[in-house]
Amino acid sequence: MTLSAFLRIDKILLGIVAAVLFLTLGIYFYSTEYFALIYAREDGFVEYGTALFLFVASFVLIMNARSLKARGARLALGCTLFYALLFFFAAGEEISWGQRIFGWETGETFQEINKQQETNVHNLIVPTPWGDFHLAKTLFGPILTLIVLVYLAVLPLLYPRVGWIKLAANRIAAPVPSKRHAILAVAASLLIAVIDVPRKWEVYELVFSLLVTSIFLLPQNRKHTTFLGRDI
Repeated sequence: MTLSAFLRIDKILLGIVAAVLFLTLGIYFYSTEYFALIYAREDGFVEYGTALFLFVASFVLIMNARSLKARGARLALGCTLFYALLFFFAAGEEISWGQRIFGWETGETFQEINKQQETNVHNLIVPTPWGDFHLAKTLFGPILTLIVLVYLAVLPLLYPRVGWIKLAANRIAAPVPSKRHAILAVAASLLIAVIDVPRKWEVYELVFSLLVTSIFLLPQNRKHTTFLGRDI
C-alpha cells in the first residue's frame, strides 16, 4: 500500500471519530435510557467496536515492529512489541477474552475476586489491609484516564518543542500523536465531561481505540516508529 492509501485510511478513521462524537451527543439528547441500554450497552456496538480497533492497533504495532527489526533498532523493536502486547491485552479485556461470546463459565477464583464475576483483570478486587482495592476505580479509572489525556493532548505539543522528550520518544519508538489527534481527544474529553449518563465511558474507550489506530499508522515521528518510515 502507498502513503496516499494510508492517508485515506487515516481520514476515514478520524471521520469515524467525529461521527461517533456527533452520534453520542445526539443520542444523549434523544434518550439517556436508549444511550445506556442500547447504544453503549454491554456486548453492544460500542464495546465490540472498541475491542476490534484495539486489536487492529495491536496488529499495526506488530507491522511496525517488523520494520524496526529489519532496521536493526533493537530497543525500538522491543518497546514496540511491548506496546503491541499491551493493546492486545486491552482488546481481550474489553470483551472478557470472549467469555460471553463463547459462553464459558467463570472459574471459582475469578468469581470470588472479580467485581462482575467475569474472566478479566480490570474488574478485579484486591483485598488490602486498608480495604478492598478496585482496579476499575483506581488503576484502570482516573489514573489511566490521566495517562491517556497526557499522551493524546499534551505529548503532541511537547514533542516538537522539548528536545529530551523528542529524543526519548524516538528512542523507545513511542508513536507521537499529531495535532489532529489532540483536537479530537480534547473534544471527546469535553463531551464525556458534560454529558451525564450511565456507560458514557464506553464511548470514550471507542474514541481512544480509533485514535490510537490512526496514531500508530501515521504518528508525528513516523520515520522512527512505523513501517512507512523509510518511504516518507
